[in-house]
Amino acid sequence: MTQEQLRLAESNAQNTVWKKFGPYLTERQWGTVREDYSASGNAWEYITHDLARSYAYRWGEEGLGGISDHRQRLCFSVALWNGADGILKERLFGLTNGQGNHGEDVKEYYYYLDSTPTHSYMKMLYKYPQQEFPYVNLVQESAKRTREQPEYELHDTGIFDDNRYFDVYIEYAKAGIDDILIQITVHNRGQNWPPSWCCRRCGFAIPGRGATTLTGRS
Repeated sequence: MTQEQLRLAESNAQNTVWKKFGPYLTERQWGTVREDYSASGNAWEYITHDLARSYAYRWGEEGLGGISDHRQRLCFSVALWNGADGILKERLFGLTNGQGNHGEDVKEYYYYLDSTPTHSYMKMLYKYPQQEFPYVNLVQESAKRTREQPEYELHDTGIFDDNRYFDVYIEYAKAGIDDILIQITVHNRGQNWPPSWCCRRCGFAIPGRGATTLTGRS
């Protein structure tokens, strides 16, 4: 048996809680019915994306590329800043059901690349633009479109022209049920970029074209 098969067998037999930590941290708690305390029952308007960064949730947490225990008592996620945005990139941005011409829609590019059954290894890719993220433009342009028209996507804004973005790889590996190794690797896909860009909560800067890797342990 492979090591993952052994972990899975231990987990299924409830001998070792290998699934205690996993990709359980939601990427969008805002706008959900479980956090809606409005008089009208309009969850989309009660907690918006703009309010989320200064709101304390009652029933859960949210984060970008995060990990948590199965009760979300201990949560970890990534916060990014490109030196241009007015806010940190801490959660996925999307249109609410009323804002999108085809309804609710996430306006980001992110990919789940790997995960074992016990979440002993997980890997995700997030593509972060180097220019100011077009929050307002995405909302305004989508509002102009009808159901018969295609959706206005993030790449339609031109923000990825000339490869002006970062590839942010987020990896987790378990040495034990409560011993988690974390590696964040950032590739600068553009030609040049000021050294002010950083992963604020992780403490590294990207000096120019290339890659920077940060490792840590929980």
